[in-house]
Amino acid sequence: MTKKREERLQTLLQTDGPLWEQGICFAGMDEAGRGPFAGNVVAACVIMPPTPLIEWVDDSKKLSPARRDKVYDEIMQTALFVGVGEASPEEIDAINILEATKNAFRRAAENAPAALYLLDALSNLGLHGQERGIIHGDALSYSIAAASIIAKVTRDRQMLEADRMYPGYGFAKHKGYGTPQHITALKELGPCPIHRRSFIHHFV
Repeated sequence: MTKKREERLQTLLQTDGPLWEQGICFAGMDEAGRGPFAGNVVAACVIMPPTPLIEWVDDSKKLSPARRDKVYDEIMQTALFVGVGEASPEEIDAINILEATKNAFRRAAENAPAALYLLDALSNLGLHGQERGIIHGDALSYSIAAASIIAKVTRDRQMLEADRMYPGYGFAKHKGYGTPQHITALKELGPCPIHRRSFIHHFV
C-alpha cells in the first residue's frame, strides 16, 4: 500500500475505528443518483468488519469505473451485510427526490442488524437504530465510502442496461445526468420510460 493510500485509509478510519473498538454494530449508508434526469435513485447500507481492510475503499467519485467495479466485488465478498434500496422515477415524480431518497435509504436498511447508522448528510429517517448524519461522510467514513461504491456501481450498471433498452440517449456515457448530449437527445427523441418527468419539463 502506498503512503498516500495508507493516509487516505487512516482518514476514513477516524470515524469507524472508535466504533469498532467499542463493539458497536454500525452501518454506513450512502446513495447515488439524486441529480440525474433519468433512472432510479439507489441507496446502499453496508456493515463492514474491522479486518480485512480493503485498500481502495474511498468516496466512489474518486475512483475510476474499473477500480470501482473491483472494489465493489471486494466489498461484496467482505461485508457482513449489504442492503440496497431504490426509488423509481415514478416515485421521484410523485413525492419529490428528497422524500424518494429517504425511502430508498429505509429500504436499504430494512434488514440490517445495526444499532447505529452513519449517513452521508441525511438523518432523521426513522431507522431502527441511532442515526448520525455526517457531512461529506463518503470522504470521512470507511463504511459510508463502501456504501457509496455499492450504490454507485449498482446504479451505473442499471444505466448501462437502460442504454441497451433505450438507445440514442447516451445513458452508458452520462448515466442519466443532464449533459448537453442528453438534453439534445431529449429534445430530439422525447422522454423514455425511465426519465423523471419532474426533472425534464423544461426541455420537452
